[in-house]
Amino acid sequence: MRIAVVGTHGSGKTTLIDDFIDGHRGYAHMQEPYWELAQRGVTFADGPSLDDLAEQLEQSVGMILAAQGEADIVFDRCPLDFIAYLEVLGEKEGIDWTPSGKLLGGIEKALATLDLIAFLPLSAPDEIATTIEYPRLRRAVDLRLKAVISEDALGLLADGPTVLEIRGSRAERVALLDRAISGHQGALGADGEFQ
Repeated sequence: MRIAVVGTHGSGKTTLIDDFIDGHRGYAHMQEPYWELAQRGVTFADGPSLDDLAEQLEQSVGMILAAQGEADIVFDRCPLDFIAYLEVLGEKEGIDWTPSGKLLGGIEKALATLDLIAFLPLSAPDEIATTIEYPRLRRAVDLRLKAVISEDALGLLADGPTVLEIRGSRAERVALLDRAISGHQGALGADGEFQ
């Protein structure tokens, strides 16, 4: 199954992926586009920027499309993450950010190759004990990502992957993901999936 785990920074994406991979050794793990770019020597601004996030969005699209032939793979982030970040930062800078036609087409193609998007919203109280950078941005992106997914204003999810909202303890999160990939999504009920 082709899975993308999405959520604002510090939501537990990488932890969920690591826990999932521990129990599913046949799955490949694709790291965040940020780290792929950094390993290639790309330098980023000191702090979140529209240019850097746009580059990560394009990298995310490219990574997902380049791995089309892999059946069992988990992506740490997908284009939906970057759309949310770009919309939030664009709004802050007075720019109405929307993807261009060509980029939108690439995003659609990339998302169409996925079977499942596992969305980790922030929880209250926050499960992360350490201080997370840019806490206001983190909360704003969490809210925007919820809207991007539930409203689907760009029409990216109508015929695309299933979206599963994952909450709970580490063990509960992995169990929800396990059930989803086992084809038991009906057992998740209304709590797990956006309607």
